[in-house]
Amino acid sequence: MKNLLRKWKRQRKKAKAQKAARIQQDGNDIEAYKAKILRHRIRMLKRAGILAAVIAVVVLVITLVIQKRVYHKYSVLFSLTEEDTSSKNYVDLDGAVLKYGNDGAALLDSKQNVVWNQTYEMQDPQVDICGETAVVADKKGTAMYIFSKDGPSGAVDSSLPILKAKVASQGVVAAILEDGEKTWINFYASDGTVIAENQTRIDSPGYPVDLAVSPNGQLIMVTYLYVENGVSTSYVAYYNFGNAGQNEIDNIVSGYTYEGILVPQVAYLDESTSLAFRDNGFTIYKGKQIPKEATKVDVKKEIVSTFYDDSHVGLIFKSGNKSKQYTMRLYSTSGRLLFERDFNIEYKNVKLSDGMVIMNNENQVCLMSLKGVEKFNGTIDEGNIKDIFKVGMNKYMLVTDKGSSTIKFK
Repeated sequence: MKNLLRKWKRQRKKAKAQKAARIQQDGNDIEAYKAKILRHRIRMLKRAGILAAVIAVVVLVITLVIQKRVYHKYSVLFSLTEEDTSSKNYVDLDGAVLKYGNDGAALLDSKQNVVWNQTYEMQDPQVDICGETAVVADKKGTAMYIFSKDGPSGAVDSSLPILKAKVASQGVVAAILEDGEKTWINFYASDGTVIAENQTRIDSPGYPVDLAVSPNGQLIMVTYLYVENGVSTSYVAYYNFGNAGQNEIDNIVSGYTYEGILVPQVAYLDESTSLAFRDNGFTIYKGKQIPKEATKVDVKKEIVSTFYDDSHVGLIFKSGNKSKQYTMRLYSTSGRLLFERDFNIEYKNVKLSDGMVIMNNENQVCLMSLKGVEKFNGTIDEGNIKDIFKVGMNKYMLVTDKGSSTIKFK
């Protein structure tokens, strides 16, 4: 009996030892497996890091090649000949092309096919663009037509002669109207309904020089000019027709006075950023409800031309250099100088179009990158150039006295 008990204890002890050994082995196997997984992950991370580095280098090389590449010639991809181009104008409408003139407007796709058209009669059509929305207004007339990329979306009859009209992305329109010695700043819905109207006089708050509408249609920015004590002074006012302006006099939520300074041009760049060009520089304002001065750039030279897009501001001055008569400066909206470059092109138009600075006269085009690299500078033989703007990857819409063409530089 004792022998059986000792034998049973030895077997039990042996079983426990075997079980402990198995557990130890299993633990060792798990640790080995974890180590194997870790080594595999490290190898994969190294491979991914190497691949990411290679991709980054390739992208950097391609970017540098694109940035440094200079074009010497062009080819015509599509062309449309028109007998009467004197009364036709073309503008970029969010990647499409809006053609407008005295007798109507039409939207063209990238191959210059007509997507839609609208007939009207105007003496002096003027256009303003906000995103995918445009307004064509008859200067000194009373008609305004509102368009989106999908087609005509509304019409307004102002009843008073229109001096300027600006549109918001959802189709509301603000206009400066002439009424003898008085002027009106009127705000319209796309169906022609008057949202708000404000009469102005030369003495209070001044003569309205320019206006802009925020993309959401809630704020109108107006620059006025008046004379006080023999000094010409500008006043930039913000009218808020949302909740923030309901309890303010004339809905004015903020205003800025610039004594002895002319502010001839204002613009909204996005919902919270607006721009005023002064005769001695420019000011950037920030704020969706109550805009405030954020950045001021002052210059000492006389400004010859201005241009901008939603994130850049450009100024051109006389350089005083006979070989290169002009100086161009491009700034970010934070006021940082991106580049300064002298040039000698007798340009008629200058603009920013899809990340490219474009200048032209009747037979010459100059393309410049946002870093100041001259990409193309040469003559175009398709006719007398009226306008040119970018419509795709290295594709440009060229408008001449003979018609319009889509060209590609190479």
